[in-house]
Amino acid sequence: MPVSPPRTLRCAVYTRKSTEHGLDQEFNSLDAQREACEAYIKSQASQGWKLVPAHFDDPAYSGGNLDRPALKRLITEIELGRIDVVVVYKIDRLTRSLADFAKLVETFDARSVSFVAVTQQFNTTTSMGRLTLNILLSFAQFERELASERVRDKVAASRKKGKWTGGTVPLGYDAKDKKLVVNKAEAERVRTIFQLYLEHRSFGKLVAELDRRGIVSKRRTTKDPKYQGGIPFTYGPLAYFLKNRVYLGEIHHGGKWFKGEHAAILDRQTFDQVQQLLADNNARRGTKFSNSDALLKGKLFDDKGNRMGPTFSSKNGVRYRFYTSTALRGRTHKAGSVTRVSAPEIRPRSSSSAP
Repeated sequence: MPVSPPRTLRCAVYTRKSTEHGLDQEFNSLDAQREACEAYIKSQASQGWKLVPAHFDDPAYSGGNLDRPALKRLITEIELGRIDVVVVYKIDRLTRSLADFAKLVETFDARSVSFVAVTQQFNTTTSMGRLTLNILLSFAQFERELASERVRDKVAASRKKGKWTGGTVPLGYDAKDKKLVVNKAEAERVRTIFQLYLEHRSFGKLVAELDRRGIVSKRRTTKDPKYQGGIPFTYGPLAYFLKNRVYLGEIHHGGKWFKGEHAAILDRQTFDQVQQLLADNNARRGTKFSNSDALLKGKLFDDKGNRMGPTFSSKNGVRYRFYTSTALRGRTHKAGSVTRVSAPEIRPRSSSSAP
């Protein structure tokens, strides 16, 4: 009897590289991985292996998680029943996490998909292959955790010596040659903001004055518009800004501040005056705003979407409670048609009055 040809196994090659280094080369690491995988698939042609044309490449993506576009596409193709074998150069190209690997194997098993690492000769269709893969992946995860610890230790040592180790560059500085360098124009804006707070003594008046002068947050060049800055200051960012000891020439790490290599923008007297004013205002605000009976705090908004917060005024020993639009704190032009409402006047809408 003639021997029937083997069943066709559709093979997808997955490649990954952790960094962007070398990706601009004509023949990079991803190309090398794919070439080796394609050669292996060709060697298995007698077993019915056939390469699918789609590419699943993740350049500059960490193997520490599964949040990778090409990997997500690959999983989608598997769930649609279009892949029979996943081929990688090495196991850690697929993932470095044992927990993530277990999830992937579960997905593969649900669709009877095999997993092969061409340089390590393992196949998840056998029990011995599964055992060996889990052992190797445990070591890969151990290596990754050791590398992370080394990086954290290096960052900690550098910060304690006052070195800038990266992150969001604050207004008033530029990052050059891995160091913070004073930006003279922005530094003047930093001093102006601190002085204006000392003059106006409230965030509401400060916000209005910053808007009037056109002073905004630091502008940055990033791929994501969300982080490009250049937006008006609000209360939260202003509070963080005014407490930032970087402007004293210090570097933060592990809850402590260390003498930095960069030059200070503010003198200590001005900085200390601002901290005292912040503390005094916080104390007064804590007394003024009470959570005990502000039942609608965080639930009430004006007709332009501004949150309305609880406040009160006193006259002849009587306390009158109100909810006022937060837009009144520096940006009255953005407030809705109703900016202030008496707390006793707010009543729940009855079911009978509903349309």
